[in-house]
Amino acid sequence: MSEKRKANRAPLDIYLNKYMGGVPYMTRAADISQEGVSLSRLIEPQHDARRVGLQFQLPGSEEIIYAEGEVVREWKDLGRKEQSGVRFTLLTERHRKMIDAYVDRHTEGN
Repeated sequence: MSEKRKANRAPLDIYLNKYMGGVPYMTRAADISQEGVSLSRLIEPQHDARRVGLQFQLPGSEEIIYAEGEVVREWKDLGRKEQSGVRFTLLTERHRKMIDAYVDRHTEGN
């Protein structure tokens, strides 16, 4: 899978809100890039939603980031946890810069 990725990914272990049909569900992030985020399903129903809303804070920041995204990949990890890859489709420029800076700080030397 890594050969398909165009952007560096930084580890990110946070809980966030994933909105489907306007309803928030708690999920957990595994990593983030300038293009998107990898999520683990925690508390959400089975669904076919491809477009989702995201609400989260980066570690060390007080600002809440609001984003929209599209689920572009789903899989189960070795522990049989359901995972998904969400590509950002809508971010403010300010929030994009915050994510870029976070990724740059956490991937230097990799």
